[in-house]
Formats: sequence, C-alpha cells, structure tokens
Amino acid sequence: MSRHELLGGLIQVYRRGGRHWHCSASINGRQYRATTGEDDLALAKQAAEDWFLALRGKSKAGLLRNEKTFKQAADQFLKEYEVITEGQRSEKWIRGYRDRLRLHLLPYFGSMGLSEITPGKVQEYRVHRIATSSTGKAPARSTIHDEVVTIRQVLKTAIRHEWLAHLPDFSPPYKTSGKVVHRPWFSPDEYKQLFEATRAHAKAAVAPHHRWFAEQLHDYVLFLGNTGLRPDEAKNLQHRDVTIVEEGPRGQRILEIEVRGKRGVGYCKSTPMAVVPYERLLKRPKYVTQGRAKERNRKKNPRLAPPSQYPQPTDHVFPGNHLKQFNRLLDKSSLKLDRDGNPRTAYSLRHTYICMCLMEGADVYQIAKNCRTSVEMIEKFYAAHIKNALDAAAINVRRSKAKKGKKAKPASDLYESAVDAEVLEQL
Repeated sequence: MSRHELLGGLIQVYRRGGRHWHCSASINGRQYRATTGEDDLALAKQAAEDWFLALRGKSKAGLLRNEKTFKQAADQFLKEYEVITEGQRSEKWIRGYRDRLRLHLLPYFGSMGLSEITPGKVQEYRVHRIATSSTGKAPARSTIHDEVVTIRQVLKTAIRHEWLAHLPDFSPPYKTSGKVVHRPWFSPDEYKQLFEATRAHAKAAVAPHHRWFAEQLHDYVLFLGNTGLRPDEAKNLQHRDVTIVEEGPRGQRILEIEVRGKRGVGYCKSTPMAVVPYERLLKRPKYVTQGRAKERNRKKNPRLAPPSQYPQPTDHVFPGNHLKQFNRLLDKSSLKLDRDGNPRTAYSLRHTYICMCLMEGADVYQIAKNCRTSVEMIEKFYAAHIKNALDAAAINVRRSKAKKGKKAKPASDLYESAVDAEVLEQL
C-alpha cells in the first residue's frame, strides 16, 4: 500500500490498490477518513489539505460532533440483548429487532450521531416509511410502532453507556385514540358449524393416516375451544400435564392442566365438554409412519402389522402440525374471515372460549386467571363487543315527574300506562 504524510504527519494520503487516493486525519482523538477523488498524487495531496483544513475549521466552530453514531449504539444493543435475554426471549423475537435495524433503521439513521436523532427526525422517518413503501401500501400502524420501539431500545442502550444524556419523546403527534378491534372469534353458531365440519371431515377420510390426522384435528378444535389454551401451549402440552378430576357441587368431570407457555408455568381448569375429546386422545393409538414397502407387506399379511402403541405420559397431546389442515377446513366452510374481514386462526379458538365464558356470565377475574392473562386485556379486546355484558335493567331506567298538588306515580305505572295507550292506538 502506497502511503504519504503531509503537514508533519497530520494527514495521511494512501492508496490500497484502487484507482483513487484516500486521506485520513485525527482531530480531537477521533479518526476521520475520506476519498480525495483523484488518481494523481499531486492533486490528491492538495485535495487532502483542503479537506483537513475544512474539517479543523468545523471542529473549531463546534460543528463537528465527536459522539457515537446510531449504528454503533445499535451494534451494542444487539450484542447485549441477545446475551441478557437468553432463555427469556425466542430467537424469532430477537431476529425481529435485527431485521428491523438492518432493513429500515440503519439505512436511515446509521450514520447520524445520537444527539441528531430528535423527535423531528423520527417524525420525518415515519413520513419516509409511508412514502417509500415498496408494496405501494402504507405500512401498518403496528409495524411503524415496532420500529420506533426499536429506536427507543437502541437509545436506552446509549444512555446506559453514557453516550446520550436523555431519551427524547418519540410519541406520534396528531395521535387519536385507536379503534379497538375485537379479536376474531367464532360465535356459538359458527363454532358449532366448525366442529361439525371437522367431524364430517374425519368420517369422510378413507386412508388410515388421513383419518388419524382428521380425528386429531377434530379433538384439537374441541379441546382448545373448551380450555382456552394458546396454540403454543397446546403444542408443548404432554399427557402427564393433564388430569381428569371431579369438581363442583354436582361432581362434574373437568380437566386440570399444568400449562407451559409464554407466561411460564400456569394452571387451567377446562369446561366439562373437554373431557370426552381428551379421553378419545388417550384411547387413540399413536400413528407410526411406515414406508411404502412395509405398508404393502402389511396389507398382504396382517400378522406383520405392528402392535398398537397408546400415548405415554411423556408423549405430546397433539403431536404434529394441524395448521394447514385447519386453514383448509376454514376456507371450505367459509369461516376463514369474520364479518370485519379479520382472518381466523387457531388462536381464535382461545378467543372463542373467553367470549363464551363472558356470555355465560363468568367472573372476569377468574377468566383472566384461568387464561393466564389480565383483566385489562379481557375488558379491552373481548368484553367490549359482548352484548350480554350490558344490563338492560340498569340501562332502561325511567324517572317519574311529580305534578303540583298530585302525588307522583311510580315509574312502573307510568311505563304501563304508556304501553296501554300505545296498544289502544293500534287497535
């Protein structure tokens, strides 16, 4: 590598096998580099001197900030976050932060100093994201919110390392109250239509392996709809976590479930309708994958058939993946979208359980404890659209008005007289 020094070693001009010469200098303990844009050494030295004098002038005027950049803080954040949250956050969650930084935030903020990232810059970024969307459609509100949260996490890392004094306010201006959209669920009639469709699908299956998966799906729908488990909790569930008990004054049989999921270890008590599907799961032999040659030999000689193996306590209650089959049945039954156009998923079975419990008059606090969530979440996303939560007797109150010299009639008498007058007019 060719290298030359100028102004007593203050400037270094060098070329690393490329066409153009580059220059570097150190000001206030920080190294700066730039390209001269020249391939002639004499012109490159002159350009390097002009660049150095301009850089030193900016430093004297206070225009040259000696601070960490957003990229440096982002690298430090990813390095710390992945190590500190090991075992507490999934790889997919961490990858979400990494992808948001790589795709959107670093190209826009990467070279900026930390003090340059102000509420105004973040607002300009929001406008930039909406205006330059590659799909032609503005990003969802939650998408931009997640990106701003990532910016906030990076700046909090900078504050912990004393690279930044305070955290700016990045709350969106002109913000209005967001519309509360209830979670997609199955109404009682739709839920009945769903499990009747899964039952018919299981009866129509001809091949043994098709029938096994169809019967598993049918019990999966009934199990989740009567326990309120999340899909990931049902996936982790083992038979040793489920116990059939008798509880209540009538001695009804229910399931006591030890749940392991996003909230750690919790407990759940099912409705009585969950017992029969679980008993079918216990009595159903495990499906053993067989090769084509073994399957042909088994059909020719039934004695070669492997003995039936039933689920063991350490086996998963729902082995395999039912998502594709479940989505196909939703499309076939015209149940994939609710009336607001929101797509239903396996998670909708949990929402259905919560809504049906509310419709039956169950206590909100007990539902929250049983579903391992908060009362606030249930009141915000579930109870808002349940008509049974409204008390007509407390709403339809009529107050009587007393006339001078006459005793006021009760509100019930006034209401009955008004109804009688309305009936006479119709006659």
